[in-house]
Amino acid sequence: MKILITGVSKGLGRALADTYMAEGHTVIGCGRDPEKILDLRFEAKEPNRFDIVDVSQASKVDVWHETVSATHGALDLIINNAGLINTPSPLWEVSTAEFEKLVSVNINGVFNVIRAFLPEMIAAGKGTIVNLSSGLGRRTKPQVAPYCASKFAVEGLTQALAQELPEPLAAVALSPGAVATEMLRTFVGDAADGHPDAAAWVKIAAPFILQLGRKDNGSSLSVPTE
Repeated sequence: MKILITGVSKGLGRALADTYMAEGHTVIGCGRDPEKILDLRFEAKEPNRFDIVDVSQASKVDVWHETVSATHGALDLIINNAGLINTPSPLWEVSTAEFEKLVSVNINGVFNVIRAFLPEMIAAGKGTIVNLSSGLGRRTKPQVAPYCASKFAVEGLTQALAQELPEPLAAVALSPGAVATEMLRTFVGDAADGHPDAAAWVKIAAPFILQLGRKDNGSSLSVPTE
C-alpha cells in the first residue's frame, strides 16, 4: 500500500511510519521539524519519501502533492495525524495567536491534505482517509477548549465527507486513545506515564487502521486497547 502520514516526525506518526515501512508498505510522510525529517530520509529507503511540509499552508501542500503525484501516483491510505494542543488554560486566557495556530494545523491542515490528494484517489477509484480525532472530539474537558473545538470539527468534517465519497472510498474519524506522548503530557503531566507508549500502541493501531474501509465509512472509531 501507498500510505501518506502527516506529522510523521515524532509520536504516533513516527511509530506508524516505522511499522508500515518495516512491513513493506510505501510511506509518504511530512513534518515541520527539518532535523527529524532529514533523519527519516537517511533511514528510509526508496520509494518511501519524507518532506518538510507545514500542512497548515495550502500552497505548500499543493506543491507537495504535485511532487508526490509525479513519483507515486494515487494513494491507498491517508492518515491525517498532524496536530497541536493548547497550553492548558481557561479559554479566555488563550492568546489569539495560539488559537489560530492550533486551528490552522488541526482543521485547516486536514482540509488542505484532503483537498490536494483526494481527487486523484477518486479518479483511481480507491482509498481510505483516516482523520485522527480524540476522545476530546466527542466529549469536553476544561483547559483545552481550543483542542476540543478542533477535534469536534474533525469529527464533523469527516462525517460530512463520508456522505460525499463515491464507493469504494471511505473516510473515518479515529481516536487513538490515551497514549503516553508529548501531547498527552502537556495536558495530564506525569500521569501520561500510566498509559501505553507509542511503541506499544502501534502494535494494535497499525493493523487496525489497515483494515478500515468502506464498511467503516463515516464512523467515529477508537483504536482498541487490546
